[in-house]
Amino acid sequence: MYLGKQRLEAFSDGVIAIIITVMVLEMKVPHGSDWVALRPLIPVFLSYALSFIFLGIYWSNHHHLCQAIRRVDGRTLWANLHLLFWLSLIPFVTSWVGENQFTAVPVAVYGVVLLLAAVAYYILARVLVSLHGEDSPIAIALGRDFKGKVSVVFYVVAIPLSFLRPLLACAVYVLVAVMWLIPDRRIESVLAAPGRADS
Repeated sequence: MYLGKQRLEAFSDGVIAIIITVMVLEMKVPHGSDWVALRPLIPVFLSYALSFIFLGIYWSNHHHLCQAIRRVDGRTLWANLHLLFWLSLIPFVTSWVGENQFTAVPVAVYGVVLLLAAVAYYILARVLVSLHGEDSPIAIALGRDFKGKVSVVFYVVAIPLSFLRPLLACAVYVLVAVMWLIPDRRIESVLAAPGRADS
């Protein structure tokens, strides 16, 4: 049985908004009233900023996925929940990394959550391609998904690197975020192509 995509998109938007809200609430207000009081919050803010960017990337790409599909099914709903599960752990690992000033274990666990979120997104995309067919707009737009595969490789490298050079592992996470911030208009281009308006 096929379902409309609107509820999936609205639910996902709401969950991601809540995740961001929870994350910002983890940033505690300093007790002092001078600039020095903000110094301990620098690692917390940096981890928050990186996680906010990642959540923004997922929200944007999820939106584009939804624009390229016509329907969802039960598999899609579960694949989407799987993605949201890993994204919902981002506030926890973000706070842990910030509070411990980018030490090895929190940075490694942060990478594990990013890795599993990336895998979950890939699964969701493949489920949608399977549902709509290999000649569908979403299949054409995703193509070989080079950036998605490279991201997974970078995470796999960064996680063990966390135990040797935590800050270098964080630099790899930043590199992945920058790679995804570069405009990727594959889905927009496919949807704008002649004959695809009804898709």
